[in-house]
Amino acid sequence: MRRRRSNVPISTRLKPNLYKDSVALMRIAEKLLADPHVTRATLVMATPANKEILEEAGLLNGEAAKANPSDLIIVVEAASEAVATAAFAKVDESLSTAAVKSGSAKEIVPKTFAMALPRLGTANIAQISAPGSYAGAEALKAVKTGLNVFLFSDNVPLTQEITVKQAARAKGLLVMGPDCGTAIIGGVPLGFANVVNRGRIGFVAASGTGLQEVTVQTHLLGEGISHAIGTGGRDVKAEVGGITMLMALDLLAADPGTEVIGIVSKPPAPAVMNAVIERAGRAGKPVVVCFLGGERISTPANVHQTGNLFDCADACVALAQKRKPVAAQFDSHQHEKGQSRTQKYIRGLFSGGTFCTEAQVALRDAGVAAFSNVPLDKSRAVADLRRSQEHTMLDLGDDDFTVGRPHPMIDPSTRVARIAQEAADPETAVILIDIVLGYASHTDPAGALVPAIRKAQVDAQAQGRRVVFVAFVCGTEQDPQVRSSQEAKLLEAGCVLGRSSTEAVRMAAALVA
Repeated sequence: MRRRRSNVPISTRLKPNLYKDSVALMRIAEKLLADPHVTRATLVMATPANKEILEEAGLLNGEAAKANPSDLIIVVEAASEAVATAAFAKVDESLSTAAVKSGSAKEIVPKTFAMALPRLGTANIAQISAPGSYAGAEALKAVKTGLNVFLFSDNVPLTQEITVKQAARAKGLLVMGPDCGTAIIGGVPLGFANVVNRGRIGFVAASGTGLQEVTVQTHLLGEGISHAIGTGGRDVKAEVGGITMLMALDLLAADPGTEVIGIVSKPPAPAVMNAVIERAGRAGKPVVVCFLGGERISTPANVHQTGNLFDCADACVALAQKRKPVAAQFDSHQHEKGQSRTQKYIRGLFSGGTFCTEAQVALRDAGVAAFSNVPLDKSRAVADLRRSQEHTMLDLGDDDFTVGRPHPMIDPSTRVARIAQEAADPETAVILIDIVLGYASHTDPAGALVPAIRKAQVDAQAQGRRVVFVAFVCGTEQDPQVRSSQEAKLLEAGCVLGRSSTEAVRMAAALVA
């Protein structure tokens, strides 16, 4: 269903043949949205998929519709033409500043892998963030030159992903992605990643924020990471066959610095799951498997199953330390309920898609069925994205919510607005939120949400209600945003804090039990 068009003026500019990666474009959009007179701002490459999304949001005009995939589309929805003009000026300034930083006039910036490799010497990984229609070809070029690939780009055709991964496998190279958001290779973070200790536990994951959480929890439990290898979510589909996951398992099994291996993913296709379990059984090391939402299956003696992200990390640490895993403990009574009789539902507002999935799994295990825009069961799809129904878990980083805005890990505005909406609902008892730290995330994500949390509590109190906010922080003290600083801001605002994503959702479930 097409969304309603806004009455606010929409202005569009094109930058022909100017490519910028999605994270850089989201950063620029975030700057524009700091102006309260700018309603929406989006900067995207003019790929068919992006244009379709803009059309669905009512942000695509005739000029943009004719743009080529190599063109940059800039759309601003503002209170006046003057505000839009000022916004476009800020875009030009940001783009020109980036161009100056990228290289001087005296230096020829390499435009191909063949040009870059002689300058980089021992480089063995190519990081690619290009429009999806081109990214597959670039990844194949990188593989042909002998490079492993971290493919951040999304919207890469599935057939191209298969071709690139099969070519890489034949050359003994690894392709992480497409749509691979996080990896840590030899201590070097790629994409969205956290600052964690080096250590003896290796992970492979078809999940970005899931990989962030298990690496963070491993760090907090006193161990460290050898490598954390993202595969991209489609890798475990039957068509791809788990090529990257299986190769990553072999690499970690052969790595002398890795003593324990962890696997995180939604349930793979049956044939892929069988292949992964069989390969894990031959690893010669303990392997911990977390297939979120999946059923328990028969596994070899060295393969241990867990049902959530914390237990996955804890089991890996326990096996490394030659002890038994400790089940996650939490005090369900640390915060009085105090809600009115009408308040009975949990509303989850997540920036991380895996956290939204884990919340649904944990609630289901507690006997609570939730609706979602990314439901475990298609029959539980939320009917109207603009309104929650009963218990609702929303992935605000899904395309449904990011059209015209940066990802919520960068820009909090969508979540700020939704907090106010959910708190105003007389049936809302608990609002559950994640705070994701690390490279490329918002510089102060908790601080950006605290004013909205406080206002929501004040407004609810004026109506004789009390809304409880349950939050957790995915991050470490070494992250730029500093975990303890973020937690202190949330506590000061009256939030209940979980020590992990798993604990937070269990707390929320206990509060409405």
